[in-house]
Amino acid sequence: MLTFVAFIVAIGLLVAVHELGHYGAALGCGVKVLRFSVGFGPKLWGWRSRTSGTEFVVAMLPFGGFVKMLDEREAPVAPDERCRAFNTQPLKSRAAIVAAGPLANLVFAVVLYTLVNWMGVEQAQAVLAQPLAGSVVAQAGFTGTERITKAGFEGDALEDVVSFDDFRWWLTRGVLAGKNLQVEFAPEGVEQRKQALLTLSGVDARNADAQLFREIGVLGPFSNAKLGELSEDGAARSAGLLTGDLVLRVDEIRIVDAAQLRELIRQSGKDGMPTPQVWVVQRGSDLITFTVKPKIEKDVDGSVGRVGAYIGTLPAVTTVRYGPVEGLGRALGRTWEVSVLTLKMMGKIVIGDASLKNLSGPLTIADYAGKSAAMGGTQFLVFLALISISLGVLNLLPLPVLDGGHLMYYLWELLAGKPVSESWMDALQRMGVALLLLMMSVAVFNDLTRLLG
Repeated sequence: MLTFVAFIVAIGLLVAVHELGHYGAALGCGVKVLRFSVGFGPKLWGWRSRTSGTEFVVAMLPFGGFVKMLDEREAPVAPDERCRAFNTQPLKSRAAIVAAGPLANLVFAVVLYTLVNWMGVEQAQAVLAQPLAGSVVAQAGFTGTERITKAGFEGDALEDVVSFDDFRWWLTRGVLAGKNLQVEFAPEGVEQRKQALLTLSGVDARNADAQLFREIGVLGPFSNAKLGELSEDGAARSAGLLTGDLVLRVDEIRIVDAAQLRELIRQSGKDGMPTPQVWVVQRGSDLITFTVKPKIEKDVDGSVGRVGAYIGTLPAVTTVRYGPVEGLGRALGRTWEVSVLTLKMMGKIVIGDASLKNLSGPLTIADYAGKSAAMGGTQFLVFLALISISLGVLNLLPLPVLDGGHLMYYLWELLAGKPVSESWMDALQRMGVALLLLMMSVAVFNDLTRLLG
């Protein structure tokens, strides 16, 4: 239920912000707005303004909205109102009205990020779990428990790393930009800082998903390898393990953190046959040895081992909060960075340097809406900011039927001195609808693959 409510709130709010941008610009340019609709299809609720005559509507299908303006191309316009029709406005006014929707989404993202920066948000400290063998972080010499204090692209000045999320953001930007990352860190229990270079330029960035971070070697922050809730029929309970047991060793391998233990359990089933493991655990002040035989299950990576236990503790957290000026500045910077990275990823998809699997649709958005809402208000605001940026950038693409497509027509009108012909407009709109439907089909297919796979 939370997922459904969070999704409807998110989509409805972001669509309303987008259409308010068009609406406000239209009023500012003297254009009469006939209808302001959040959603499509049958009307659920609405009212008409006595001053402007605009009908405000909430419709049944929340996937979009529109602002219907007075326009001679759609219906006859009275001579005394012709000056208020959209099609009679100068080119700069029409362009401003069209661009105002996506820009409203980008401004909204800045507002949301600013609020989060001012309110403060608890985030995991930038303490590393043991990296996967052969990964970029492992090759740089990290073994786990190191605390990342600064980061910067090779050749640039280093900047403070305030949280694990902040560090992952550096990694994401580095991979997508093909840049190596210089980091400063403090080993566990050591005050003296060291530096290392993470060679991200060679990482395959075609799939910006969990597999990407497996190649980098950073899946999550440090967490103790302590057992949480155990399933009744799981291998852990069958072996005699209890909630609260701290795993110190599996066979001859010293366990550093929960992520390492989870990976060892997964790998025990890679050949399709369960491989018994000898676990040494600390229970209170006692050290106890158990033989655990993981069960084999199938997932997207093939056969994996499972023990039926929640593994790990909550990571150590830090409160990230900024003052009024710095909070706004960081919000502007984050909105710009996410916008640029979104465009870069879309460009990589177009030229084939990134997989179509990176496209996400409504099911994935709904899933993340629910998860972020469950984590708290600030996390939901961050989620809204990310989706608002995506909506703004997507609508600025020069694709017919989108706002960017209309801006493309206006650029042609500016350069050629005449508008695009109706025949060309019709053909381009049809092509745009076909491309948009194709993109949506791929996105929904990806959603189903992720959620059902």
